[in-house]
Amino acid sequence: MTHTSSGLRTERRFQSPSPADATGSTAARTPTVEIVIPVYNEERALPGCIRTLHARLRDELPYPWQITVADNASVDDTLAVARELAQELPGVGVVHLERKGRGLALRTVWGTSGADIVVYMDVDLSTGLDGLLPLIAPLASGHSDLAIGSRLAPGARTVRGPRRELISRCYNGLIRFTHGARFSDAQCGFKAARTEVLRPLLAKTRDDAWFFDTELLLLAEHNGLRIHEVPVDWVEDVDTRVDVVGTATDDLKGLWHMARLKASGAARVPVPPRPEPAAEHPDAVLAPDMARSQLAWQVGCFVSIGIASTAGQALLYWLLRGWWQPALANFVSLLVLTLLNTEANRRLTFRYSADDIGAGRAHLGAGALFVVGYLITSGAVLLFRDAVPDASAAAETLVLAVSSVLVTGIRFLALRLAVFRRRPR
Repeated sequence: MTHTSSGLRTERRFQSPSPADATGSTAARTPTVEIVIPVYNEERALPGCIRTLHARLRDELPYPWQITVADNASVDDTLAVARELAQELPGVGVVHLERKGRGLALRTVWGTSGADIVVYMDVDLSTGLDGLLPLIAPLASGHSDLAIGSRLAPGARTVRGPRRELISRCYNGLIRFTHGARFSDAQCGFKAARTEVLRPLLAKTRDDAWFFDTELLLLAEHNGLRIHEVPVDWVEDVDTRVDVVGTATDDLKGLWHMARLKASGAARVPVPPRPEPAAEHPDAVLAPDMARSQLAWQVGCFVSIGIASTAGQALLYWLLRGWWQPALANFVSLLVLTLLNTEANRRLTFRYSADDIGAGRAHLGAGALFVVGYLITSGAVLLFRDAVPDASAAAETLVLAVSSVLVTGIRFLALRLAVFRRRPR
């Protein structure tokens, strides 16, 4: 490995797997793996980390591998220690950057890597190394595009204080709420990606610090890449250097930036095409059992959401009817529940198309259906009042609920056949 101060490398030497794991017939097709350890002022922790990781890779990893220490402008002896380790241990290299930032380090090293798979882990090895092979294997087989360790996935074992636990869960919940993300843990320091699909994403990322992880995952999911989650064993490092308040502020700004990027269409990147399961293509001809399965899921979800929406609208109408006329009370209640109903269907019922369609198109189509639904339900209530002038508010509410069932059926057909019909790429 050539050591430079710019972070650009001209030579890589991958350490071959042990003879017991290597086979001559498949060696030419075995993917190479580069594991990056970003560090800043870690002269004490670095030797133990690298030696432990090196021994584990040497004894257990069945792929040619390379460890790269990415020094983020350390002001102590971290760089000197890293270079000593590189001289001592085969397959270890060093990259020195003049500026701080985990995102900058990963973008620099990953972006110039010659490996088929790139990995990132923290220097404190908070995440158990038992998860390393499960992290890499789905990428090596071609099953997935990115893989992440998750401290919140079922089966994960985590040891950390209540403060960081609360912050982590709130942050990941915020990502799911604002972006509809399906991954559970954005910031666990244990990630891997296939270099082929990673490079277009790196060209779009902008954050140089801690939000880089979230930014990369949101871009990957938005572009239809497959993200594999590995439940991990994770123990909190009490000597963490993370500024929680500053990081949280930057994360909120980053989420807002990503929302604007996705809304404008600028978040689309030319990732290598991946054959998708037929069930994820509503326009394709599906096998009968797959088509029935998809339709059953959509009907079941839609009915459940529809029942909740109808009950919610009826309750809100009943509350508003005490102050407002029927038409206005129906308009407000229908408007509020239509927005909630559309977002729930976008996230759940038609989730296969959610990233491809986007919130803008979904709510625009729902707006047209809102007008139709308002005319039908308001017309039903007004006709009922003309026919039965002395009817109670409870009777009006019943008529509204019945007419809403009719509107629900119309909405399902329109959403499935028009609004959420995925356009061919």
